[in-house]
Amino acid sequence: MVSASLVKDLREMTGAGMLDCKKALEETNGNIDSAVDWLREKGISKAQKKADRIAAEGLADILIKGNKAAIVEVNSETDFVAKNEEFKSLVSTILNAILDNETDGTNESVLNLKVEDGTIEDLIVSKTAKIGEKLSFRRYTKLTKNDNESFGSYIHMGGKIAVLTVVGDASEEIAKDVSMHAAAMRPKYVKKEDVPQEELDKERAVLKEQAINEGKPAEIAEKMVEGRIRKFYEEICLEEQPFVKDSDVNVKTFVANNGGKVLDMIRYEVGEGMEKRNENFADEVAKQING
Repeated sequence: MVSASLVKDLREMTGAGMLDCKKALEETNGNIDSAVDWLREKGISKAQKKADRIAAEGLADILIKGNKAAIVEVNSETDFVAKNEEFKSLVSTILNAILDNETDGTNESVLNLKVEDGTIEDLIVSKTAKIGEKLSFRRYTKLTKNDNESFGSYIHMGGKIAVLTVVGDASEEIAKDVSMHAAAMRPKYVKKEDVPQEELDKERAVLKEQAINEGKPAEIAEKMVEGRIRKFYEEICLEEQPFVKDSDVNVKTFVANNGGKVLDMIRYEVGEGMEKRNENFADEVAKQING
């Protein structure tokens, strides 16, 4: 019988999945050094060596099942691997697991979900070893809707951008139009009320300083700030943005004209906010030779 603490130690040493570590220890009668060799021979512990690499490429994808939907971002090191069918299958497995099970909003709850050969975390480690690149589960959002509401999904550039929206009292077609708009216009928030007060105060301060630097008196500067704040909302709030298919109306009005209202919007752009790989070929070759 292999102890849980021994499995934990081996896992920390190799980066391999829990089930693989347990099997390695069973195969080697609990000898941790032999178990490390066993994992190396199977190609499983290779995953640990990739742990410090940058994985900022990958796929954003969406799955809808009835009144439930999920959007995820799963990362790889290169765009080439992101187009690999095995990687796409991994993303699909994660999406299905999220929708078919209860999660609490944390990545850990997803990584611990059971799939065919262990957990999602085990599967990612296994695929990392097999594909030869660091793979990582970055984020997800799970939404539910009522029967009078519609999901709208849009995948852009083969999974570089994914947008999931929910509209009330309007069709799936309208919801998809809103998702396509959000993919192109990059809103940060759905409504004006969603903008954090701190961000709004900071913008007001900057705009007031700009107006004063333009030589405007304080009372005029205040009025200019209010006008420019409206422009600020148009830039970052989905509902306030001029609709891409008809710039005479904003998104809120477009949806309202079709009997509905915007309820939610999640937009994932692969690698946003992450450090990107910036290595040239010569450096990569040198690293391989010296490593």
